Amino acid sequence: MAVELDVFVGNTIIMSEEVYQLWLDGYTVNDAVKVRMEGGVLDEFDAKADVVLSDTMDQYRTFQMCERLLHSPTKLANQLLFQIPPHRQATLIERYYAFDDVFVREVLGKKLSKGTKKDLDDISAKTGVMLKSCRRQFDNFKRVFKVVEELKGPLVENIRQHFLLSDKLARDYAAIVFFANNRFETGKRKLQYLTFQDLAFCAGQLINNWTVGAVDNMVEDMDVDLDKEFLQELKELKVLITDKDLLDQHKSLVCTALRGKTKAFNEMEANFKNLSRGLVNIATKLTNTKDVRDFFIDLVEKFIEPCRSDHWTAADMKLYLTHYTNSAHILDTFKHQVVWDRYMGVIKSCIFKMYHD
Repeated sequence: MAVELDVFVGNTIIMSEEVYQLWLDGYTVNDAVKVRMEGGVLDEFDAKADVVLSDTMDQYRTFQMCERLLHSPTKLANQLLFQIPPHRQATLIERYYAFDDVFVREVLGKKLSKGTKKDLDDISAKTGVMLKSCRRQFDNFKRVFKVVEELKGPLVENIRQHFLLSDKLARDYAAIVFFANNRFETGKRKLQYLTFQDLAFCAGQLINNWTVGAVDNMVEDMDVDLDKEFLQELKELKVLITDKDLLDQHKSLVCTALRGKTKAFNEMEANFKNLSRGLVNIATKLTNTKDVRDFFIDLVEKFIEPCRSDHWTAADMKLYLTHYTNSAHILDTFKHQVVWDRYMGVIKSCIFKMYHD
């Protein structure tokens, strides 16, 4: 008796997001099979262990073959070898370039070089992120840095266009590139309380306000390098602490505005000059590479820690910095309001983010 069969042949790649994540996380095939079986895949698909093993091996092979295309995501859409629907391509790329915050926090601000790569064993042990995954993430950071380092135009947009990432992930990579380029120190113990997202937010503020690109969006390295002309202009702010009459007038204006509005008023009044010197000195030293690298340490040591020791709340901090910034506009002989606002706008935003009361 003749048997009729309907046969459909296609080459659209079938892949499991769960298996892809296991591959990205650095699991071996055998370990991935174990995880899948413990997750109930045998019952879900009424499959045997050897079928799960075969399926996992097949998907791992596919991912490994796709990996070279993932290094240049724009090529993935134009190749014919793998038939992958656009929405699945987007998922593959986004997941491949995703990273663990605990891992990036360990390498943030370090040079993306072979020297740092040698430390990945230790970082893997410290963070619990598998070594293979650490290497993938580190190589991704290095690859993005290398591609966008010399490009003109906005950093976030360049990353988004060349690597087809979501806006959020592109902004996170922009922060990583910015920190690597300027070598900001983030590893000191007193900065350990800050998360990657805290620091990424601050990087965004610096990129949007203190780089050359904040003024001209089509110059070389615009979003990677700080605006040297602006950093030079910051030296003019020194008058706020060297001119005694100006310092006293500034203190009087701020204290008048704060009196009766906070329980920390006495401490604010007593420490005004020290706090003002701290913030202004940070500004005037940013022409030195070492002081740029120590920017976050200086903010913590010269402003955040003294306020924390006096038990300021986050609301106290906002109140103080708002009046401290605005009062400078009323000072009779102070003529650097534009530079002051450009500086203090970023300082306020960063301190608000970094001050965990």
